[in-house]
Amino acid sequence: MANEPRATLRPRNNDNNREHTPAAVLDTNAIQLETPVASLFDTIADNTAKTIANPSNNNHNKSTQLRGFYDEIVSWEQKSRNMSQEQFEEVLPLIRMINAKVAYAKGRGLVDQNFFDLIRHCLHQVKSPATMRSCKLFLEALMGFFKVYGK
Repeated sequence: MANEPRATLRPRNNDNNREHTPAAVLDTNAIQLETPVASLFDTIADNTAKTIANPSNNNHNKSTQLRGFYDEIVSWEQKSRNMSQEQFEEVLPLIRMINAKVAYAKGRGLVDQNFFDLIRHCLHQVKSPATMRSCKLFLEALMGFFKVYGK
């Protein structure tokens, strides 16, 4: 037994052994839904998608997970099209509840801090059907760009 060859252990291919691109921190300052600028649905959405899709996120921010939240926002935007401001304000707490759903997904390791911050920032600005539409359009552009960079 003492003279038996030992098995050599190779390092596992896990997070500690991979080289990572440092996680970028998302800057949400340019994302203004009240008065959207032309670059919001183009350059800003593109740069945001690159940050959200950062390869150091490993198993976070898969397109199917992000798509679920996007679909819910699309649903609320469609419902809000024919609402008065007063009706919209009645359902706004339910729209903002998406933040809690994203927080739960973050707690389960399905989305990262950047996506959590992005949704929180966008939904905080939603105050009317018009800003809800801007939010939906921004996330639509983001999802399009994410398909190029994401998983």
